[in-house]
Amino acid sequence: MDKPREIIIEPGRSIRNYWGDLWHCRELFLYMAWRDLLLRYKHLSIGFAWAILRPFLTMLILTLIFSRLAKLPSAGVPYSLLVYVGMLPWQFFATAFTDAGNSLTNKENIIAKIYFPRLIIPASAVLGSLVDFLAACSVLIGMMIWYRIVPDWRLVAFPLLVMLVLTITLGAGFWISALAAKYKDFRYVIPFMVQVGLYISPIGFHAGIVPEKWLILYSLNPMVGVIEGFRWSVLGIETQMLITSIQMSCATAGLLLISGFYYFRGIERSLAEIL
Repeated sequence: MDKPREIIIEPGRSIRNYWGDLWHCRELFLYMAWRDLLLRYKHLSIGFAWAILRPFLTMLILTLIFSRLAKLPSAGVPYSLLVYVGMLPWQFFATAFTDAGNSLTNKENIIAKIYFPRLIIPASAVLGSLVDFLAACSVLIGMMIWYRIVPDWRLVAFPLLVMLVLTITLGAGFWISALAAKYKDFRYVIPFMVQVGLYISPIGFHAGIVPEKWLILYSLNPMVGVIEGFRWSVLGIETQMLITSIQMSCATAGLLLISGFYYFRGIERSLAEIL
């Protein structure tokens, strides 16, 4: 009878070896994501239901402010649906960005004891938030049924847009986790960055109300193309700069992912000393 093959994981000396290390640690990656998800809701009275309630309650508040008080246009769809579709990608990004930023410091003891590719720590935080996103999509399905809105062929782009926001979030997560580990002040900057992002992203309104002369500058925010892309895919809402915004979001996603990976790799070997 053949003996089970023993796998020894050592620090990768090159990108090629590093990808191999990541593959060998795939079960650890899934375990970390699942453990983080369980710990997030373990001591809450309603548990996992918060994954649905958070975007839903935020949607109600933003609908009241922008629709009832500010009287902003809804682009021909129910305003609550307009806001909720915008909330889905933003809530995923904000939660994953925050969790990734704190992920390395929360696992300081593990990092100091054993070797494994540290990249899986912020990546597992992003994966855990993706589960929340999928749960929140169930509310969207219910709202679509309630308002009797049936998506058309544009819905085929929805998985691609999910991949886009996932790429943006991974790249931003690599950056913020490395920066928060190296510079302790970033732990306090993260909530501020998320709050500012909420205000400068078209969540409570659609980008069609932004003056045309500011659209290019406004689209430098990668979440603009993502949010408007979600609304186009699910609700059929199309703005003047939709294609340009999505293209800029794709370019930013690639830049964030590549630069974030190499920056993270640059400080990875010294993480135990930094933390």
